[in-house]
Amino acid sequence: MSEHITSLPESTPSPRRLRLAALIGAVVFGAVVVIGVAVRISDARSLHQWTDEQAIPTVVVTTPEAGNGKSPLELPAQMDAYTNAPIYARTSGYLKTWNKDIGAAVKAGDVLGEIDTPDLDQQLLQAQADLASAKANSALAATTAKRWQVLHQTDPDSVSQQSVDQYNGDYAAKQAQANAAQANVDRLKALKSYARIVAPFDGRVTARNTDVGALVTADSGGGTPLFQVSDTSKLRVYVRVPQVYAPSIHRGDEATLTVPEYPGKTFTAKVEADARSISPTSGTTLVQLLVDNPDGKLLPSSYASITFNLASAALGMRVPAEALIFDDKGLRVATLDANDQVKFKAVTIRRDYGKSVELGSGLEPGDRVISNPPDGLVDGDPVRIAKNPQPAAKPHEKA
Repeated sequence: MSEHITSLPESTPSPRRLRLAALIGAVVFGAVVVIGVAVRISDARSLHQWTDEQAIPTVVVTTPEAGNGKSPLELPAQMDAYTNAPIYARTSGYLKTWNKDIGAAVKAGDVLGEIDTPDLDQQLLQAQADLASAKANSALAATTAKRWQVLHQTDPDSVSQQSVDQYNGDYAAKQAQANAAQANVDRLKALKSYARIVAPFDGRVTARNTDVGALVTADSGGGTPLFQVSDTSKLRVYVRVPQVYAPSIHRGDEATLTVPEYPGKTFTAKVEADARSISPTSGTTLVQLLVDNPDGKLLPSSYASITFNLASAALGMRVPAEALIFDDKGLRVATLDANDQVKFKAVTIRRDYGKSVELGSGLEPGDRVISNPPDGLVDGDPVRIAKNPQPAAKPHEKA
């Protein structure tokens, strides 16, 4: 009897192999799980560390600059002619001629124009006739008085003293009338001399407000001047200086003048006088400077900018304006100590230059000042000093 034995096919794994494969799979799965958890823990730690680092503010630090003993003060100003004369008519008539137009250079005594004065001429003729009549009456009265005096001296009984005194008085009155007539003639001649309009000083004609044939009326200054003459070889510069800077400006100080029509070009002006009083409406004092203008480049009545270099009594520290903090604790700046921790210092402002300010107290030359400090900083806070103004990248954004 033959024995029949049935065997398993070779492709079917044995139980031992199955157990080994399951064990390997479990190990691989466990390794994957362990690695995933480790990666997650590492990422969590990195994120926590990055979050903690970002909680420390990053600041930009600047070093204050010491002042150089000079502080520029720039103010608007207005220029005017050194001497300016509006010329009015002192006699009435019609303008006969004018000889100088606007912009013409003139010397003292040059004839600017001439007025035809027919009415004044007739008044002068009449006054001269009145003077001749008064002189004749005075001469007759003098002769009569002299004769009566001689008669009284030779025969006192024939001529009374009363008659002599009467004729002497008549002569005195007639002489006074002649003097009055002479004064009237002199007055009209003086008015006639004003028919010639002349330049009062060397300068330039800056206005002509009349023309030939125009009716001219004697004016004392309330109307429009016929001509205007200005001496522009020098210009007066007027500037209003704030009260706080007034004690720092003295007579003889030099300042720099600029005008918009000559960009980049500067002129030197010198302080000539100041009002020595403060305007209650503006809180400023009026300061007058002189600037030489031999070539006539600077024009009167134009606007300019004046820069004073004011000497500082003590050297201040200059910091950016954004470094200032003004809150309920007053005016302060945030500085860093040796451990890079925040330390606030109270300061005072000496001068404001716009983008920067000069501090009068509170800072030392070696202080490190935080520029544009973030909100919420308190004394003792740690900070990081920015070496690159760009924000730091997050961990997952790193390459």
